[in-house]
Amino acid sequence: MKFLNLNKEDIMMGILNLTPDSFSDGGNFDSLNLALEHAKIMLQEGADIIDIGGESTRPGSTKVSKDEELERIKDVVQTILNKTDAFVSVDTYKWEVAKEVLKMGVPMINDIWGLQHNENMAKVVAEYDAYIVIMHNQDGTDYKKDIIDSMIEFFNKSIQIALNAGIDKNKIILDPGIGFGKTTKQNMIVINRLEELNILGYPILLGTSRKSIVGNILDLPSNQRLEGTIATNVIGALKGCNIFRVHDVKENLRAIKVAKAIKGVN
Repeated sequence: MKFLNLNKEDIMMGILNLTPDSFSDGGNFDSLNLALEHAKIMLQEGADIIDIGGESTRPGSTKVSKDEELERIKDVVQTILNKTDAFVSVDTYKWEVAKEVLKMGVPMINDIWGLQHNENMAKVVAEYDAYIVIMHNQDGTDYKKDIIDSMIEFFNKSIQIALNAGIDKNKIILDPGIGFGKTTKQNMIVINRLEELNILGYPILLGTSRKSIVGNILDLPSNQRLEGTIATNVIGALKGCNIFRVHDVKENLRAIKVAKAIKGVN
């Protein structure tokens, strides 16, 4: 199993969507050669992780079966594992898909339901001693208490599920789930208060790339949200996030490095 130093600053997770209907780049990399070349470009630009997804989770997207999801990703996953040194993550909430890619040698699962969709997910991740991204999510946008308190409660439940299953505590990453179960204002509040999640003691991954929070603030389509995405990631970096899930690796990494260099000057 590959090792990833989660204490490293500015870990960049490059997004590789293999779906026809992703909100930003659906269908762009749906051939093996295109996917491999894009992965290589992101690695050259500074990506530490390549996150491969076979099912769009945007609002209104069409759900796919575990077999179809696996069919979309398995050849690309195997090729990237074989032909690059990439640390590969697979974005799935289906334990059956997770098990198949973990068998292939994938060292990380990125679960948008934070191990709470099916009890088998935590067992499978533990079985293969893999890394896990636990993302906050819920159905709807109603919160009965303060949103950060609600997220901390969710994360504590997921962390306990992970530890009880035998997942290594040093392989757990938390993701506030920007764009999932939250309105634009709620997403803004969460980003503004990201430092409050540091109390949990785990690395924080921020995934805002080209999302609707940026589009709604700027009133721009997904292909014009780079600058807004950079702004959110700079804020996240200054508030303690050290992993950033992005489409545009080079640009985000450069901006984060400049911001942190300035902040660190005495």
